[in-house]
Amino acid sequence: MGEKVLVGMSGGVDSSVAAMLLKDAGYDCLGVTLKLHAGETAGERTCCTLDDAEDARSVACRLGMPHYVFNASELFKEKVIRYFVETYETGGTPNPCVECNRHLKFAYMLQKARELGCGYIATGHYARIRRREDGRWLLRKAADPAKDQTYFLYVLTQEQLAHVKFPLGDLSKAEARTLAEARGLITARKRDSQDICFVPDGDYAGFLRRYTGKDYPPGDFLDGAGNVLGRHKGLIAYTVGQRRGLGVSGGRPLYVCRKDPEKNAVILGDDRDLFTRELFAGHVNLIDRERLEGEVRCQAKIRHSHGAADCVAVPAGEDRIRVIFDEPQRAVTKGQAVVLYDGDTVIGGGTIL
Repeated sequence: MGEKVLVGMSGGVDSSVAAMLLKDAGYDCLGVTLKLHAGETAGERTCCTLDDAEDARSVACRLGMPHYVFNASELFKEKVIRYFVETYETGGTPNPCVECNRHLKFAYMLQKARELGCGYIATGHYARIRRREDGRWLLRKAADPAKDQTYFLYVLTQEQLAHVKFPLGDLSKAEARTLAEARGLITARKRDSQDICFVPDGDYAGFLRRYTGKDYPPGDFLDGAGNVLGRHKGLIAYTVGQRRGLGVSGGRPLYVCRKDPEKNAVILGDDRDLFTRELFAGHVNLIDRERLEGEVRCQAKIRHSHGAADCVAVPAGEDRIRVIFDEPQRAVTKGQAVVLYDGDTVIGGGTIL
C-alpha cells in the first residue's frame, strides 16, 4: 500500500477526479465529506447537501475507497458564518470561502487526517504546490488560468502545504470532466456549485436577517458632501461598486462608494469615485517568505475575478501591509482579500481593511 491520503470529497467532479488520480498513482486513499451546514434543501446550485454526500460515497465506492462523513457544522458556524455576519455588520463584504479554507478544508481536515493515520490531505482545488531549493513550500497558480483558485488559498501555512496535494493543478476543467467520464464517475457532468454554499439564493441580506433575528434599520444615502440623496434598506444590503437596486434617481449613474456603520449611511458617488491607488490589509499570511523586507514589486488581485495589477507592497505594522498600485483600481472593498503574486507564485495576502 502507498502513503495514506485523506481526500476531501464534496460530491463534485473536481474532488472525484482528484481522488481517482491519487488512487491510480498508488496512494492509499480515504474519502471524507464535511457536513458544514443544514443544506439538505438548499437546491442544486449549492454544495454540502445529502445528495452531494451520497454522490461522494458512490464515487469512493467505485474507486474502492472507504468514505466518511464528518460533522463540522459547529466549527463552520463559529469560524465562517459568524465571521460572515460580523463583517457585514461592520460595513465590509466578507469572503467566506477564504475562511472556510483556513479553518475547515485545511486545518480541520489535516487534524482529522492525522487521527486516521494519513500523512496527506488532498482536495480538488486548481492550484500547484512546489518546493524551493531552500526547502520552502510555494503555492503556484494552476495551469488553467480560468480555473486557478490560488486567490482563495493564500491562507495556507508552510506546515499545511507540506501535507497537501492538489492533483488537478496541471489539468483544465475540460480534461477533468473527460477523465471522470472515461471512468464512468457519476459526477462527470454534474454542475459546479455557485454562490455561497449557505446562501444558495444569493439573498445575503435575507439570510442575515433570518440567521441573526435582527432588524437592520434603514438609513440615509449620502453624497460625498453629506447631502441626503434618499433612504437605504439597511447597510447589509449593499457592497462597494454596486449600482443596481439602489432606488435613487440622481440624474446620472450612482454607485456605492463606501458604507459608514457609525452613521448607518451609504455614501454614493460617480464611477470615478470608486478608484483608488492604495489599500491597507491585515491578518496577513505570507507563503514564499517569512516577512516583507521594504518595498516589494509584485502584482495584486483584489477579488477572484480581478486581473492581477502591478503594485508595490510594503510592511505597515504588525501583521499589516500597504499596497500601492501603479494605476488606480476600481471598487477596492473592505473585507475582501488582497493576494500578492510574483508571476505565478503566491507571495501571500491579507484582508482589506
